[in-house]
Amino acid sequence: MLEPTLVILNANVHTLNPRKPTARAIAVYGNRIVAVGSNREIRRSIGRKTRIIDARNDTAIPGLNDCHVHMFSFGQFLQTIELRNTKSIKELQTKLRRYADKKPEKNWIQGGRWDEEKLTEKRYPTRYDLDAAVSDRPVFLVRVCGHIGVANSRALQAAGITEKTVIQGGRVGLDPQKGEPNGVLYENAFGLVSKAMPKPTSDELERTCVLACKRAVEAGLTCVHWILGSHGEMQTIQKIQSAARMPLRVYLGIPISALEHLTTLEVQTGFGNDMVKIGFVKILADGSLGGHTAALKRPYSDKQETRGMMLYDEEQLSKLITKSHNAGLQIAVHAIGDRAIEIVLSSFEETLNTNPSKYRRHRIEHCSVLNPELISRMKKLKLVASVQPHFVPSDFWVVDRVGQSRARWVYPFKTLMQEGLTVVAGSDCPVEPISPILGLWAAVTRKSFPEENVTVEEALRMYTVNAAYASFDENERGTIEVGKLADLTILSADPLSVRPEDIKKIKVRMTIVNGKVVYARPRPKRH
Repeated sequence: MLEPTLVILNANVHTLNPRKPTARAIAVYGNRIVAVGSNREIRRSIGRKTRIIDARNDTAIPGLNDCHVHMFSFGQFLQTIELRNTKSIKELQTKLRRYADKKPEKNWIQGGRWDEEKLTEKRYPTRYDLDAAVSDRPVFLVRVCGHIGVANSRALQAAGITEKTVIQGGRVGLDPQKGEPNGVLYENAFGLVSKAMPKPTSDELERTCVLACKRAVEAGLTCVHWILGSHGEMQTIQKIQSAARMPLRVYLGIPISALEHLTTLEVQTGFGNDMVKIGFVKILADGSLGGHTAALKRPYSDKQETRGMMLYDEEQLSKLITKSHNAGLQIAVHAIGDRAIEIVLSSFEETLNTNPSKYRRHRIEHCSVLNPELISRMKKLKLVASVQPHFVPSDFWVVDRVGQSRARWVYPFKTLMQEGLTVVAGSDCPVEPISPILGLWAAVTRKSFPEENVTVEEALRMYTVNAAYASFDENERGTIEVGKLADLTILSADPLSVRPEDIKKIKVRMTIVNGKVVYARPRPKRH
């Protein structure tokens, strides 16, 4: 064996490789794992130039993946106003006013992640609420789900939004008494405000993306499925990677608006290298459950006048899926409501019946409101279920939203696995925290419908083995074994041994990507 460049000793290693499930030490040469075994076995290979890491009985697992994250939005979120735990409209106004006073240089005030379910008033904030706090600059605050936002009068004016504004796949909220926009914007109406906002400079884009990457590796992530929000992000990612500043692997989710560019260039899934490569095209089929915009077959239990909305009609959706599939691209469709999922499945069935070409591992993102029939159809199509475990504790209102019978089939992780589907996990950050540790905890400790809890090992596989499969990397990553890329996450405690409710207390000690330590948490000094 070659003299290792890196050796990890005294580790509690969970390889997730059934042929050798546990070990005490790992040897790495360059960016590959060259040995997995006992301390005695690995020590024999240590040379003068080998870097030695004493894990001190910490737990080493395959590098964790986040299979659904909006990295640029996350970086922006870290630099804007945070309203996630705000408890009233008055508190929101106070925070907004203080933020505006501290940031006089900002021409636009952005941020949010407010949740009306946590507000005393149990309603959306409006333009009038925002105007009372800040009226000298445009303000746009996004709901926690990322599918609804509220703008003040200045922002509405800048975006040219009036009571006559109509947009496909979106809606402008109107005040019932005045008949004018109340500031609440749904789904595609966001685009009107986005176009009016000043575009970030290339330096701002780079700083924001680098910040998001830094926080991702601190969370123990070695790979992210990065859903692009703009074309500028692609150039920024290339720039960071070319300068050898990308600390983790990136599997790109390209917005469907770029499909023509991809097909013209004949770029397919997998194009790139082992650090950055083209992944899937992302299609939004419906909205969010929290915002009552996810498309349901029957009305919402707590809002009988609506069944949500589809962002494309069936014909449009089918054409997009067919064109993407025929172009050799993996497809990831955001579909939350059962009506949206049903329409998406019909589109996939039509496409795959016409062109049953090489299996592309197409995905449904979120796939929240399911039932046994929909799950059976997903299985037949061999779709990947891309879920977000932390939605479970966040969506504490789900029974009120859809009723008891439908709530039983919201986020049925265990059933999906038992039926043989590949289930992968992500955060949907900044909707939820980027921490995969919190995701593991949420997947195994749900209180409502506990029959859908998964085991800790099953949850780990969602972030490792299954995630590697979803990006066509099962031969390169996902387990700790000889020949695979040296991507590792080292934890302060063993998630397979601690009480399930204590998993969320586990800290990330170290993140290793390509055989290099990209994050190390300082250890407390011994007294």
